[in-house]
Amino acid sequence: MLKKSAGMNKAELREFLDEKVIQYNTTDFIDSDPIQIPHQFLLKEDIEISAFLTSSIAWGNRKIIINNSKRMMALMGDSPYDFVMSHTDDQLENLEVFVHRTFNSGDFITFIKGLRHIYKNHNGLEAAFAKNRQAESMQQSITEFRKLFFEIPHQQRTTKHVSDPMQGSAAKRINMFLRWMVRQDKAGVDFGIWKSISPASLSCPLDVHSGNVARKLGLLTRKQNDAKALAELDASLRLLDANDPVKYDFALFGLGVFERF
Repeated sequence: MLKKSAGMNKAELREFLDEKVIQYNTTDFIDSDPIQIPHQFLLKEDIEISAFLTSSIAWGNRKIIINNSKRMMALMGDSPYDFVMSHTDDQLENLEVFVHRTFNSGDFITFIKGLRHIYKNHNGLEAAFAKNRQAESMQQSITEFRKLFFEIPHQQRTTKHVSDPMQGSAAKRINMFLRWMVRQDKAGVDFGIWKSISPASLSCPLDVHSGNVARKLGLLTRKQNDAKALAELDASLRLLDANDPVKYDFALFGLGVFERF
């Protein structure tokens, strides 16, 4: 339930946040955001693979995230789908120079093999995520995707890089990836190339910035940024726009990062 906050009632809060969405959901946003990486590609599979890999390392300094994501693409010959499906053992060895914080070359190589498994045996990323979708949540679907992704041989340490909402995670990075792929965005930021999943099912990528802003606005009361907090935030945002609740990610992020709200 929305709490009256910052001197605004529900209608005023919706108007305020809608204005912030318009302000930040523009192509200018792309230049400073990791979403610029998949925007380099035209092929659907290149877009979704580059987006999945980029979102998987999207924590920490944004410039470093972007630079390391560009490096990932370069190591795959800037043809991510072709590399995933056709790589040789020697080409995988070339990935051993890569590291982003705790995501190391072994994780990168496992992700490449996991993606090939998804495309060869589960009809691709969109089909794998769409299989267990629900009307107002993708969280069970994320958990089931995680199981499919790690059907291949893998080190246990790599599993921490794919969050599990059923184990209490807010799954910020995967929810961001799903926003990129699913949300129908007339402004040209999000891609909307996955037609089998409704934007109404999406969840806001919950992190320190969006969580703090949401609490100040009365959209969220829970202190931890976990799965329970995500469910609470989702419910609040769906009261503002049930068809496109995750559009408010732009407002919460912009207020937190750019305006220090």
